Amino acid sequence: MVLNSIEKLIEKYENGETSLKEEQVLKNYFTSDTVAPHLEMYKPLFTYFLANQQEQFAKDVPLKTKKAFNYKWISVAAVAVLMLGFYFNNPSDVGTIDDPEIAFNEVSKSLAMISDHFNKGTSTVGYLNEVNKGTSTLSYLTEIENTTNIIFKTNK
Repeated sequence: MVLNSIEKLIEKYENGETSLKEEQVLKNYFTSDTVAPHLEMYKPLFTYFLANQQEQFAKDVPLKTKKAFNYKWISVAAVAVLMLGFYFNNPSDVGTIDDPEIAFNEVSKSLAMISDHFNKGTSTVGYLNEVNKGTSTLSYLTEIENTTNIIFKTNK
């Protein structure tokens, strides 16, 4: 009777259908001295599981924690560098011109240079007008689609 139940439990174990209590019964049976000769091949398996279950890890695991980098000090250092740069960088010539005619000529040159660069930039964007023409021709396609929907009475 006991041998039949052990064989059924082994069959269930091989199919992965045993519960933890049933596996414990198998472990107890195979660790005992009275094991049927035709079931001797399962004995090392269950004795290994029992021995492995009793093993414990004895080493200490050192947990290395990373120190959080404090970004506040970087911002403080950056502000200090900027403040020192502004404090020690006192230019004597800040670009002021006393003569109004020379100042007017310099401003005119600067504005002419800005105008040239701005015109150069807008000339490279001229192709967008062609894109607008293409999208306007696509609007005709929607009109054609609307008329075909009316003709064939399809509602979309």
